[in-house]
Amino acid sequence: MKKKITHILMLLLMSVLPGCFTGVESTGHVTERDVQKATAEAAKHATASTLTAWHDSVPAWRPGKQFYVTDDQVRLLFARATDYDVDSIRLAGTILYYDGYDTGSMLDNRPTVNLRFTDRQHTYVYRTDKTMDEFQASYSIPMLVDMDAVHHVARQISGQDLYVKTAIWYDIATDEMLRGRQFIKVHIDSVLPGNKVLPLKVLFTAKDNGDKACLWMTDGNTLMQGRDFDALFSLRDIRRSYSSISDANWRRIVNGQVAEGMTKEECRLAKGAPKSIRQLPDQRGLREYWLYDGGAYLYFVDGILTNNRK
Repeated sequence: MKKKITHILMLLLMSVLPGCFTGVESTGHVTERDVQKATAEAAKHATASTLTAWHDSVPAWRPGKQFYVTDDQVRLLFARATDYDVDSIRLAGTILYYDGYDTGSMLDNRPTVNLRFTDRQHTYVYRTDKTMDEFQASYSIPMLVDMDAVHHVARQISGQDLYVKTAIWYDIATDEMLRGRQFIKVHIDSVLPGNKVLPLKVLFTAKDNGDKACLWMTDGNTLMQGRDFDALFSLRDIRRSYSSISDANWRRIVNGQVAEGMTKEECRLAKGAPKSIRQLPDQRGLREYWLYDGGAYLYFVDGILTNNRK
């Protein structure tokens, strides 16, 4: 599988870097979009999602279905069905219960659906502007997380030992970003509702030292590059796929560090895909800059790291 991905990726990169594969001595420039597009296309041809997504269309909803509220601003989306002060209502962190629907206006002979929710005290109405036949299976409401989707993913990964693929972790209590480690074994403790952007919050514990953290993740119904399950976790020990990398360099990779003498593959594992790549072929060989956010860069000569700025 790895060879297949590599082969496809090389073919796709050749299409955006013609000068680099023809011997033409010109300055090549590859953007982050080119790199990500090639990687995504290769993955699409070679793999399918490891997790199954929760598909639940509105017509199948039953009264009592639960939704977690991620942001107080959701109140601005609702039409009032009971009397309450819009400015004082606080719903973030609470559960709303689906309470059925009714049809609104009949403009253009379209019986549009109004969804009702309750917090056991007030009733809130969300006007969808859709007929019942127009709902897709992945329909969602901003700032509401379908708890059935949370439980569906939790049943698949909670209690499992996996390998985390990113060193950017988050504090469970404060949600602040942490500098973690990547490609290490972790135990998935639980899956909780997430935030208004990413609906899942995956809590885990590092198997070697007990560090606890979390990651935000999609539920499989939304496309967000780098935030789905397969971008964040692996079922298998990633180290086994890179047996040629020395233990010293692998320790650097795990901690997101690089050192002179490392290969491009090792640096990519350590730092991730660059924002852009600038290639400068000359008579002495191929010089290459990998540019990252914040002015950081990696400088390679014939594929070997010779300089870098953090």
